[in-house]
Amino acid sequence: MLRWAPVEVGAPGPGQVRLRQHAVGLNFIDVYHRTGLYPQPLPFIPGVEAAGVVEAIGDGVTSVRPGDRVAYAGPIGAYAEVRLIEADRLVILPDGIGSDEAAAMMLQGMTARMLLRSVYPVAAGDTILVHAAAGGVGLILCQWAKALGATVIGTVSSDAKAELARAHGCHHPIVYTRQDFVAEIGRITDGAKLPVVYDSVGRDTFMQSLDCLRPRGLMVSFGNASGPVDPFVPNLLAQKGSLFLTRPTLFSYIASRAELEASAAELFTVVGSGKVRIEVKQRFPLADAAEAHRALEARATVGSTILAV
Repeated sequence: MLRWAPVEVGAPGPGQVRLRQHAVGLNFIDVYHRTGLYPQPLPFIPGVEAAGVVEAIGDGVTSVRPGDRVAYAGPIGAYAEVRLIEADRLVILPDGIGSDEAAAMMLQGMTARMLLRSVYPVAAGDTILVHAAAGGVGLILCQWAKALGATVIGTVSSDAKAELARAHGCHHPIVYTRQDFVAEIGRITDGAKLPVVYDSVGRDTFMQSLDCLRPRGLMVSFGNASGPVDPFVPNLLAQKGSLFLTRPTLFSYIASRAELEASAAELFTVVGSGKVRIEVKQRFPLADAAEAHRALEARATVGSTILAV
């Protein structure tokens, strides 16, 4: 149960920052934490990304100063007006990126960067599949992959979401509620199938996604919006063409300060260039986080959602 309640926030300790938050990002991982799919010690404050202004710094902090505009993705506890956070998890925002945009892009944007640049380095000429193409990560993936020269196929639940995905770089939106996406991918690729599938949906799409891959293709399972994937025998991957499977999490890819800075810098560059637009489509007051969770779980959102502080 999410409950809005007062808390005491003290002075920052060594290596810490006291951060006045201006906007908080909403992500499916917040739902996983709340429901216990990803267990957390109780009670806890959910949320893993936000943007704001540094109010005070603790001993030994040299990377940021009071007054700096910053953002982060990773340390849980973002659903708050003010919080303490380790300074080495913060990145300074460029002048052209506002707090709302930053709160909507840090986790989702660096996830897209991880998927396209590290997990499977997408190159010009590749054809890829993005599930939930009209969602927050999906819209970023479509735009960024198109900028890299890839052909993007995306699944969506409605015609309106198909048009949104198309406007953001998805060459072939598939409305899965009336179209068989496996058959459509066979048609679009003339039976060649795909080198990679990016799947944040989970249980409802996983097995069919495997059927979209060419021999030695890569299945990238990075979310469970429909529930966790059911157990299966690994030999299935051999039967379907010696497929590869990975279950990446962003936090393993930005664990070091150098990795975090490189990831954020590339994200800021591609957004600053205009090749990727961050679409904040829903805003809820932070106190109404429960309502925001209900909308996200009902798949009633598109693009990114922020909680305004």
